[in-house]
Amino acid sequence: MGLESRHAAHAPGRFVLGHVRAVVGGRIVDDARLVVRDGVIEEVGPHPAGRGADVDGAGLLCLPGLVDVHNDRLVRACRPRPGASVPADLAFQAVEAELLGAGITTAYHGVAFQARSAVGIPIESPTAGAVYETIQAATTGGAGHGAPPRMDHRILHRLDIRCPSGVAELAGRLDPAREAWPPPLISHEDHTPGQGQYADPGTMRRWLVEAEEMSAEQAASHVERLRVERDTQLHTRDAALDWLGGLAGRGRIRLAGHDPATEDEVDALVRRHGSVAEFPTTPEAAERARELGLHVVAGAPNVVLGRSHSGNVSAARLVEAGWVTALTSDYLPSALLAAGTELVRNGLATLPAAVALLTAGPADAAGLNDRGRLAPGLRADVVLADVSGRWPVVRCALPAAIP
Repeated sequence: MGLESRHAAHAPGRFVLGHVRAVVGGRIVDDARLVVRDGVIEEVGPHPAGRGADVDGAGLLCLPGLVDVHNDRLVRACRPRPGASVPADLAFQAVEAELLGAGITTAYHGVAFQARSAVGIPIESPTAGAVYETIQAATTGGAGHGAPPRMDHRILHRLDIRCPSGVAELAGRLDPAREAWPPPLISHEDHTPGQGQYADPGTMRRWLVEAEEMSAEQAASHVERLRVERDTQLHTRDAALDWLGGLAGRGRIRLAGHDPATEDEVDALVRRHGSVAEFPTTPEAAERARELGLHVVAGAPNVVLGRSHSGNVSAARLVEAGWVTALTSDYLPSALLAAGTELVRNGLATLPAAVALLTAGPADAAGLNDRGRLAPGLRADVVLADVSGRWPVVRCALPAAIP
């Protein structure tokens, strides 16, 4: 088996990978061997002298497959331009190839249960139902022409808690009586001007001018109208949060709070049995989340850019403070591994610690205790990467072949 096999459906069920720099827990094993049997890691450690391997890793960095707990590429690929809708199954195949090329072997695709975008623009296509069903079809029967999925695809249910139709649609998709492992991952969001990511309404106005080509006057009017409209849905918000808290308390869902900005918001998330603080927008929220034992997820593009695109706190600053447990690609899959190497380059994390933010940390946040580490008994999702240049290059992504 050669490194060109990275585009195969899965790695072989049994193989031996040798002469790699393996990230094993908190250390690097410089000349390591990985033995895989039935899609599970059987052995990992120093490469014994005189022992062969099915694949010679030639000194490449060997790390667990990246786990991405918030990926919005599929929706963007379905509608790359206004008025241009791509068939969802075709978009799915393209995104899958992009994710594997970025070293991602487990992805939670964001499915937005909302009638309007985060900046209040009506969503024309694709609908949440169409995206949801595409992912379900791909994972159960194969996308497109019956092709089996080449990696593990999962759903991040993104709920606008002030959208009655979104709440109703999500309720119709969940079975509160069904126990699942891990429970469905739900992120509750509130993009009302003055809240969360748009705590400063001026951020939303600037976005509308730049991305939606509104005039400054149109943007200001839109934001104020949106705020007034959404303030009529406080009862919807409160009922949705109570409902989600009940499901989380019974272990039927795994609950994340999106864009927490204050200590009070984090405290409220804990009271409703949330376990993940997703994209905290301030240092105070991130610090409080870690104090209370929550998983804290930050955006990899924020690390690569060196700032938040919406003017909120720098993710690198939060990592340096020790408040981040996982990074996610958000809207740019290639940023995930790049963010890890950027943290190392800037002296903000060791290589093993940076890799953990891309693998073990997000796996733990999602409740996936069968992956995210190179350790015996875990899924053999394996990535080989060249990290010698300015940016990392994934040379081979080998998702586990689980019978």
